[in-house]
Amino acid sequence: MEYISLAIDFLLHMDKYLSVIIQDFGLWSYLILFVVIFIETGLVVTPFLPGDSLLFAAGAFAAAGAFNPLLLFALLATAAVLGDTANYWIGHAIGPRVFTGDIRFLKKEYLDKTQAFYEKYGGKTIFLARFIPIIRTFAPFVAGVGKMRYGYFISYNIIGGIVWTALCIFGGYFFGNLPFVKDNFSIVIMAIIVISVMPAVFEYIKGKRESKIAAKPAQTPGE
Repeated sequence: MEYISLAIDFLLHMDKYLSVIIQDFGLWSYLILFVVIFIETGLVVTPFLPGDSLLFAAGAFAAAGAFNPLLLFALLATAAVLGDTANYWIGHAIGPRVFTGDIRFLKKEYLDKTQAFYEKYGGKTIFLARFIPIIRTFAPFVAGVGKMRYGYFISYNIIGGIVWTALCIFGGYFFGNLPFVKDNFSIVIMAIIVISVMPAVFEYIKGKRESKIAAKPAQTPGE
């Protein structure tokens, strides 16, 4: 039981064990990080894996000479894009079977609403979801379930994957080894998550305001 607890703690807080991984696996650490980022973005059942914090920590170690920053960025950006792509096709393949009506909370009407939502906000959703933990894992799956056109999906997938990994890795590279950041790493990671969520919050508020304006009855002259 103790070994299981240790394994779970390792998976959930891999960013804290990154120094051990680098020490024990050397160049294989690149592959380990690639696999983790791919799984975190590519399997809808693994949203608990570290994403932002792991990329930030990897960037900090790159600044210390443990990784080549450009190689690290190229590999993990590729992992992020491939992960979302795999997640999309999984949703595309099994989505219709899941929404058969046999499962109480997965109704066909939900699929129809999802498809309509992605038709209207799809690209923004895929891009913004990159910066929100957990939602980042579900967004491409739902896009696949809703049958979003793949050419539309992949363009935002690539842009989002590149921007997300670049901000996190190079944020860690330039700021991760500052004394304040090192001494308050958990607080910094929470701040990164909050900042990441802000674009989606602004988009939500903007959408609510536009809906209210559209819902107001038009005034006729003389009223």
